[in-house]
Amino acid sequence: MKKRNTIILSIFIPLLIFAVVLSIIWYQFFYNTQRLPEGVFLTESVSPGGDYTVKAYLVDGGATVSYAVRAEVVYHRKKDKKKNIYWQYREEEASIEWLDSHTVRINGKVLDVRRDVYDWRKD
Repeated sequence: MKKRNTIILSIFIPLLIFAVVLSIIWYQFFYNTQRLPEGVFLTESVSPGGDYTVKAYLVDGGATVSYAVRAEVVYHRKKDKKKNIYWQYREEEASIEWLDSHTVRINGKVLDVRRDVYDWRKD
């Protein structure tokens, strides 16, 4: 019985480690919005209180993929830390409108810049 448990564990543990590593790699390459391409600057808008700036970029997907719009927020009170908050495929323009001091509408999507992220891949 002890030998059987040892064999099962010696197979299960490496498989579990492999699955975890594969999941992390999958997430990093396909779902992590902080690893998106830079793109070409389109426009920016500063929040009413001046605490945040949202910058939008046009990302060229190349010959076989459509354009996309990426937007990042710059947190001025946090040493200008940047975070991607918007990623939309098949768009070429960006409309940024502040609704209040921390809520922004980007191409019709309403986001709280403190916590929300819009990624078309998760729709």
